[in-house]
Amino acid sequence: MAYNINYAAETNYIVPIVQILIRGCCFSWFIKPFTKNTKTPFCVFIVYFLVMLLLYTMPFHIKTYLAYCIGIISVFLVICCIEYRNYNQKIFLTIIFFSLNWFASAMAETLYDNIYKFLLDTAYMRMHQDMTSALYITVCTLYLALEFIFTLVCILYIVKVCQDKHTGMSQKELFMLVTPSFMGITGYEIMRYYRNFYIVETGEIINVYDMLLLLYCIVSVITIIIVIALYQKIKIKQEEKIQAGLLAMQIRNIKKHINHVESLYNDIRSIRHDMANHILTLENLYIGNKTAEAKAYSTKLKTELKNLAGEIKSGNPVIDVILQELKDEAGKMGINFHSEFYYPADSGIDVFDISIILNNALQNAIENTVKDGTGYINIISYRRNNAYMIEISNSFNGNLQWDAISGLPVTSKEKKDMHGYGLFNIQKTARQYMGDIDISLKNGKFCLCIMLMAK
Repeated sequence: MAYNINYAAETNYIVPIVQILIRGCCFSWFIKPFTKNTKTPFCVFIVYFLVMLLLYTMPFHIKTYLAYCIGIISVFLVICCIEYRNYNQKIFLTIIFFSLNWFASAMAETLYDNIYKFLLDTAYMRMHQDMTSALYITVCTLYLALEFIFTLVCILYIVKVCQDKHTGMSQKELFMLVTPSFMGITGYEIMRYYRNFYIVETGEIINVYDMLLLLYCIVSVITIIIVIALYQKIKIKQEEKIQAGLLAMQIRNIKKHINHVESLYNDIRSIRHDMANHILTLENLYIGNKTAEAKAYSTKLKTELKNLAGEIKSGNPVIDVILQELKDEAGKMGINFHSEFYYPADSGIDVFDISIILNNALQNAIENTVKDGTGYINIISYRRNNAYMIEISNSFNGNLQWDAISGLPVTSKEKKDMHGYGLFNIQKTARQYMGDIDISLKNGKFCLCIMLMAK
């Protein structure tokens, strides 16, 4: 801002302080929706204001860019100290605010210079030289108001377009989102350098350059906002695709269970059809005093009935089918499967939601369990008052990498065909019942604990 040192010297000193105050407020408002700790916005405001005020009042001069960088970095470090998560998003927020506020200040300064020059050259001001100080103070106030309005409008719109403000951000996404800011500021500084160079060389001020700078700032701000809005739309589409994939996977599991039930029903019909023949055979064996043959035949018949009914009794036929299928699948891989699971029919927990949890959790367990003949999967469930607990443990000899945002292990697979979303789906289902999940890994044992609140 080109301050006039001939008028209202006090204003020249106060304006930068008010400007720092406004920027600190805007910065705290901007990051508030993206933080979970309620103290973070206040700390941001205090740190930014004190650091920038200290830099402004120091006896030696610091370049504007350097002062900006020191203030922004100080705030970034404070945010990171308060909230240990999602550092890429914090970098994004600080850079975006820095660039938007820079453009807002540039636009306000351009309007300030031209308005002040225009009013100063009017016939009224030439006749009332004593009003120059009042005019200068008024235009400075207008400058601060314009910068505040421009910055506030930008950050409010960005906050609005950002749907999920606590989603993790990758380095590639960060690079894509901050590139327009760096390019915009670089282009602006190049244009301003040649403008100032022309003024120094010729001594002339061409208003069209100011208008071009103003237009460039507006276009840069619009570009930054459009890129962020498009990014958010892409993220929403990805989330919708994930949800559709999860639903499709659940439907496939249900179809598989239905086919199994149909097969079981056909087997039952077949046995019922042959039951008269089985009874007649046993009667003939006993009549002929062939007791040993009768016992052997009876034992064989019991075995067939047991295999047909399945070994698992959870209290719900649908759950029985699911657990039996997964047990058979684990058995084919040489994995020992032990179940002490029961379904609380009076809990108000939908059997469909339980099937989602069991399918995802046990499929993950089967895929990640040791398959050298010593692998095992254990599942138990119990109820303590209103808390219904499911614990699934399996042998595991790998290492886990944890996602800092979700708190869930990062899958080692490419996320294709919905692989890697099992734990996310379990957590989402548990939270529908005011519950959550807990994961632990100790001494080669992976344990997943799911809590659901029953009615």
